[in-house]
Amino acid sequence: MNLHLKDIMLDFAFATHQEICAELGQRLKRQRLVQALTQKDLAARAGVALGTVKNLETKGVSSLESLIRIVMTLGLLDELASLFALRATHSIAQMERAQLAERKRAPSRSRLATKHD
Repeated sequence: MNLHLKDIMLDFAFATHQEICAELGQRLKRQRLVQALTQKDLAARAGVALGTVKNLETKGVSSLESLIRIVMTLGLLDELASLFALRATHSIAQMERAQLAERKRAPSRSRLATKHD
């Protein structure tokens, strides 16, 4: 079996953000090709511009909304389910910080207005 360098999955732990973006774009391109969709077809089905699909596949550049539209169109939504799930905490201090983060709320507009007056 011949493996090419491009066939080896990128280890995200050692990659720059640009490399990760480019890799994700390439993975989406491979998914599109497996489904026998053209970039134009994918763009039309996802409700995004053709340039959006091209930029995502070649540069890994896209808005979050466009990325999600494309992922949904390719039937890959399950891949996002655990993307940013809260991990189990390992110490009491980490648990306390997580609880505090959940409790914090943005100040109400009325409080902001009185502070700036």
